[in-house]
Amino acid sequence: MNSSSKPMFENGIIALLDIDEQTNEVISRCNFGNAQLMRFRNGLELSLKWEKDKLNIIAIISQSEAIAPNGIYLLETLQKHKFASVPYFLVANKVNEHINRVCIQAGIADIFQMPVKQEQLETRVNFLVKNWSSMQEKTLPEKQKLYRTPVAKRIFDLVFSGIALVCLFPFLLLLILIMKIESKGPVFYYSLRVGTGYRIFKFYKIRSMYVNADKRLKDLKHLNQYAGKAAEGPINTNMLCDECIKNGTNCQRVLYSDNNTWCEKLYFHQKKTQGGSAFFKLKDDPRITKVGRILRNTSIDELPQLWNVFIGDMSIVGNRPLPLYEAEKLTTDKYAMRFTAPSGITGLWQVEKRGKGEMSEEERLMLDNAYAQNHSFTKDLLLILRTIPALFQKENV
Repeated sequence: MNSSSKPMFENGIIALLDIDEQTNEVISRCNFGNAQLMRFRNGLELSLKWEKDKLNIIAIISQSEAIAPNGIYLLETLQKHKFASVPYFLVANKVNEHINRVCIQAGIADIFQMPVKQEQLETRVNFLVKNWSSMQEKTLPEKQKLYRTPVAKRIFDLVFSGIALVCLFPFLLLLILIMKIESKGPVFYYSLRVGTGYRIFKFYKIRSMYVNADKRLKDLKHLNQYAGKAAEGPINTNMLCDECIKNGTNCQRVLYSDNNTWCEKLYFHQKKTQGGSAFFKLKDDPRITKVGRILRNTSIDELPQLWNVFIGDMSIVGNRPLPLYEAEKLTTDKYAMRFTAPSGITGLWQVEKRGKGEMSEEERLMLDNAYAQNHSFTKDLLLILRTIPALFQKENV
């Protein structure tokens, strides 16, 4: 880019979020005019300094997968907290046509596949920063095409969840007391889950396992109900990649699943070499407490999700929201259809197969897609009626 076409960004800041040294070297060679490059370890550090120091941030480049904490989820968090609208770029290992569509719908300006090319990154960043305001105005109507919960369904969700929360409050207090007697630790917990349109939210549950049960996960991998031959050899958890160890810091590229955390870079490397199932479930899971087994068999552990329903994260009926590491595997057109439907507490696969023997991963995904293609408020009511007998299953899963 010659000096005559040199972009002038009025000394703004391009925030680099969790960028590794190789990508940082490529970005540093780009000509962004008077813009200053500023590196941040994670989204929390970015948001705190942005607000406290009144930073003039004009763009964000995040090295993260789309379905990860520093991907779409962070962008939605910044939007929710009313930060200035600036182009948000992703540098990711995994990019395909469907991920591109999901990113565009979520408001991501552009996504680049690693290793990123200097000329491509420089051209796109300069163009989008310069034209961001006008492009936002033109693309605003497109965002309205995303799935919206029908009025009747939303009213039903509000009334049902609100009444249930009020009526169950005394029972929940008694349950808290019983759980505290049997097992120390928090009664409630949340994990990041992926729902409709790949939107990530906090998913609440009652703890049904012993504390630190996640540490036993790798020793039980061979019992995975959905596992096939490719799933042999567990993905190590609570580990750092070579880059993190070299820098002497805690991993800033973390994937979350309930209480499990692991390095995103290490996870993708091991996933490529091992393969494996998208879902993980154990039959007669030894990590579950005595009270927890009752909670699971009656689905009482799902009661806190009524709060998710009440605030609009999900509905009573829909496809189950998935942990990040599961949703990340389901981004091809064949399986992505399930994310076009509402996410819910109960759904088609729960009443069709629950308690009737083992269900393969393919069967579950087919039922999820079937619901997405053919759901309605009337059919949701019928599924609720069918859910009641399914709660009292005989199979401990």
